[in-house]
Amino acid sequence: MNRTRTITLSLVIALATLAPTAALAKHGADDNPNVPDDKGSQRVEDTKGGGSGAKRVSGNCTGSSTSKLKVKPDDGRLETEFEVDQNRTGVRWNVTIRRNGKLAVSTSARTRAPSGSFSVERRLTNGSGSDRITARATTSSGEVCRASLTI
Repeated sequence: MNRTRTITLSLVIALATLAPTAALAKHGADDNPNVPDDKGSQRVEDTKGGGSGAKRVSGNCTGSSTSKLKVKPDDGRLETEFEVDQNRTGVRWNVTIRRNGKLAVSTSARTRAPSGSFSVERRLTNGSGSDRITARATTSSGEVCRASLTI
């Protein structure tokens, strides 16, 4: 009986130690702590200020996942990152990214430990004028995450 109690107590302590880590990572641990998350909206933010042109938008998901899209001009290209956080590891997502309605990226990604998230990063062509970047990720179970912005 004492051995069972010791194992149970060890598991509880291990889970209690891991829980705060997962909670911190859920909404993107790479975010600036001085910029509040705008989960669930499509409000575009200038993430760097000072005219760098970097923008970020939180996307919408049909389930409990969260998503965000970050785009910034870099050496004549658009550095694009689409992140989805499902808080579950090992889930396969099909991801597409479009620039001005045309398919630029079609790939798949799996959520990974410790946060149960993935990100797809690509450098896209930066056309003249404004570019509309749209990202979409779907699972086989039917969950869909979307985000879009104009830069």
